[in-house]
Amino acid sequence: MYSIDDYDYHLPEENIAQHPVAERDRSRLLVVGREDGSLRHGHFNDLPEHLSPSDVLVVNNTQVIPARLLGKKETGGRVELLLLDFTPDKARSDDRGCLEVDCLVKASKRPRVGSRFIFDAGMTAEVIGSEGMRHQVRFSYDGDFESLLSRIGKVPLPPYIRRQNGDETFDDHTTYQTIYASQKGAVAAPTAGLHFTDNTLGKLRKKGVKIVEITLHVGYGTFSPVRVSDIRRHAMHSEWFSIPERTASTINRARQAGHRVVAVGTTCVRTLEFSSTAGNTVSAGSGNCDLFIYPGYDFKVVDAMVTNFHLPKSTLLMLVSALAGRQNILHAYRTAIEEGYRFYSYGDAMLIK
Repeated sequence: MYSIDDYDYHLPEENIAQHPVAERDRSRLLVVGREDGSLRHGHFNDLPEHLSPSDVLVVNNTQVIPARLLGKKETGGRVELLLLDFTPDKARSDDRGCLEVDCLVKASKRPRVGSRFIFDAGMTAEVIGSEGMRHQVRFSYDGDFESLLSRIGKVPLPPYIRRQNGDETFDDHTTYQTIYASQKGAVAAPTAGLHFTDNTLGKLRKKGVKIVEITLHVGYGTFSPVRVSDIRRHAMHSEWFSIPERTASTINRARQAGHRVVAVGTTCVRTLEFSSTAGNTVSAGSGNCDLFIYPGYDFKVVDAMVTNFHLPKSTLLMLVSALAGRQNILHAYRTAIEEGYRFYSYGDAMLIK
């Protein structure tokens, strides 16, 4: 249960979704029984049928920023930067035409302190420090950094989405974003939420399901592999979160009445469990969440969840295994592969209930 190899499975390349479905809520939905591992096939717009009027549905309203910058070194070579800790508040606090941000830097050679890069719209950058793979970069520019980023930045799609040059069939600025995204700061989408449409949310509200929001800015660490053989030794990345008072009180009232809390995505699960108190209630507030959930974890708040299909040996696969049981999840994944489900960010969905 604690070996990294216990969370491995083979996924054929053709099961990795490279594009979203034409209609978000027409993706497929595999419903997994948390207790017995039972499986039921359907589509995401069937979700209201599986929830009760007393349920509370928790969504993550983080918004993906165009955090990928393509430029060149002073010597002319290509360089690619991924912003790791940028939020609009940080940009607004700067009034000197420069901004320091931690970045990942992809270039032919590891950049040194003092390395300079050139981007479109007159933006330049200089490496002023390094720690491991993270580089502290000072950007210089004219105008507003957030506006420049929206002009020249690109959506930081996951590495397993491989597009051919010139493929503009889908607008990733829109499709790699939930319809309720409002708080800018993520470098990856909370992908379980990509399936929701106004129609599906309307049906849920009409049924009586209460929908509340939290914010967790998904960081690059969500793609970081587990590099230890014993998963208990893995150090989880930290991500900023916020839980409004209304969200906390709605969840706590539901729990006191014995009603279910249904989390949309692993980000919501981790945020709610991290913020749980000794009495299994949720505290409002903000901070940095580094909770690592794996089998053996005792859930305090979350009763069910909507999720996508996750990479082998990933912390996300370990989290869903903690909720539904490792064998149940691996059986569900094998079945999904056999049935041609689409995996990962632009793929199909699973409901664990």
